Amino acid sequence: MWTRRRFLKKGLGAFLIGLSVLFPMLLNVISTSWGRVKQLLPKRFSREELKNMNPAEVDSRDLEIDPLDTFGTMGPTDVTVDIKTYRLNITGKVKQPLALTYDEVLKLPPMTATVLLICPGFFTNNGQWTGVSFRALLKNAMIHQEAKYADIKGAHGKLVRIPLKDIDRKKVFLAYQVNGEPLPQKHGFPVRLVYEDAYGYDWVKYVDEIVIL
Repeated sequence: MWTRRRFLKKGLGAFLIGLSVLFPMLLNVISTSWGRVKQLLPKRFSREELKNMNPAEVDSRDLEIDPLDTFGTMGPTDVTVDIKTYRLNITGKVKQPLALTYDEVLKLPPMTATVLLICPGFFTNNGQWTGVSFRALLKNAMIHQEAKYADIKGAHGKLVRIPLKDIDRKKVFLAYQVNGEPLPQKHGFPVRLVYEDAYGYDWVKYVDEIVIL
């Protein structure tokens, strides 16, 4: 017969067993979350120190936006794109392949975000970028459900692969303006990749193709 004491004893035992299983899992979640906390940088933080830091480990929300004429450059800077024949191609695991003109890209819903670029050991650019979200592009291309990655291709065979899950978690988009001005040629006109938490060498310039995998 179940007495109140026996019931409480059994219930306490089950609770302790459950706690012994869940507690390590909880500690792991807390530890993982703590490990992802970024260092909040104050205003006027040293750019000299910043260029040696990992963009994935810093929170730059309070940093001043750098003037465009102070931006450093990396990779090709002299690629000339004929805007009349330019197409942004979206291919791969899509139901509706796209070949968008520059004007068609500009007509898509815009987004603006301040995102920090770090070229490790050389320079930093904290800019206000405006462009088109990948979510808008992929919606129009109707990607297949099993798709997991996007290969972003630019000049001279440059390619960066991005997990599609990062598109919603981070500021990842194609920019055609910076600091309110059309993207200069040396910074990747007509569009370049903006990739929060990634080093500058992954910010592909002169983007002309997205392949969904």
